[in-house]
Amino acid sequence: MDFQQFLSTAGYANLQREIGAEMATGSIDFGRATALDVNREMYLEAESRGMSLSELLECDEFDPSPTGCPLDAFERQLALAGVRLGGKTPTTVEQFYQQAPGLLPEFMLREIKKGQAMRPELSRIIANTTTVATNKYTPFFIDTSDSSKFSLRPVGDGAEIPQLLVTEQQHPVNVTDYGLALKASYKALRYRATSQFRVLMWYIGFKIQTDKIGVLVDCIINGDGNSNAATVINAASTGSLTYADLITLWSSFSPFEMNTIVCHLDQMKTILGMDEFKDPLAGYRFQKTGELFNPLGASLIRSDEVASDLLIGLDHRFAVEEVITQPLMVEYDKIIEQRFEEAVITESVTYAKVIKEASVVLDTVFS
Repeated sequence: MDFQQFLSTAGYANLQREIGAEMATGSIDFGRATALDVNREMYLEAESRGMSLSELLECDEFDPSPTGCPLDAFERQLALAGVRLGGKTPTTVEQFYQQAPGLLPEFMLREIKKGQAMRPELSRIIANTTTVATNKYTPFFIDTSDSSKFSLRPVGDGAEIPQLLVTEQQHPVNVTDYGLALKASYKALRYRATSQFRVLMWYIGFKIQTDKIGVLVDCIINGDGNSNAATVINAASTGSLTYADLITLWSSFSPFEMNTIVCHLDQMKTILGMDEFKDPLAGYRFQKTGELFNPLGASLIRSDEVASDLLIGLDHRFAVEEVITQPLMVEYDKIIEQRFEEAVITESVTYAKVIKEASVVLDTVFS
């Protein structure tokens, strides 16, 4: 998705409407905020504590936000620096360098995260997020090959108690480092309104989240390296997708529930055009809000990383977990000391299967 397409998304429109709600109202105490000097050393301290700068500022020894305060600690720093993000006269990026260059990296990080929130589908696919302190992670292996061994049943005197065997997978998964270098000269940015600049950050976050869905899709289809690729079933006839095929996919999930379908835009259009789903109320919601209906109770999620002849059905509660070594961060040194020039945005993340049977792939083109 390019930048112009992003500007037309519902997520961007929703966040634009929220800008007005961010404007502070009521009295604000800046007493402790004025005593702080946000600089490189403060970022280093936050990093050593495993925090973001925003989280560090909220610590008791800095400037914790009182209950009901309309601005958090970082927003109070922005206000002291005279940075205005909205309204009729938003300030330019130059304001950061004139008053508080140390605020710019955290500002960028916060706005990138807002852009990620515009693609909430990722959180609707993963079962769990785990943070680890190593670049290798060994998932659980849950033996579900014989459900009779751990099914609930009466246990008589001396009888064997049902057991669910949980071990580790044979192969660890590598937590991959992902990075993006944003290059822009100080001259190109200094007179840009902060409201323009934050939209660029939103797009970066939105694109990162979209790419992560693509990585997750690959894990679902091909597995995480532990011989746990998704089971593939075929449509009734090659080259077509019918309502009966969706029923077949849905029925493949016992005892799980197919609550999510991830597919390419082409397959999504086919589903939307099926006579069985041409419900007037569903059509009204889609035309009014862009909200997709849920075929067979499953949320539709678009990912063009999925091959156009495949549909992924999954029970998102049990299918895949997200593993993070390093949360999203923006390299602060160059931004503070070199007036931007290059901003490096990094994250270390991977995905691992939880229970193989919680995801099934439907193939509509086969020989």
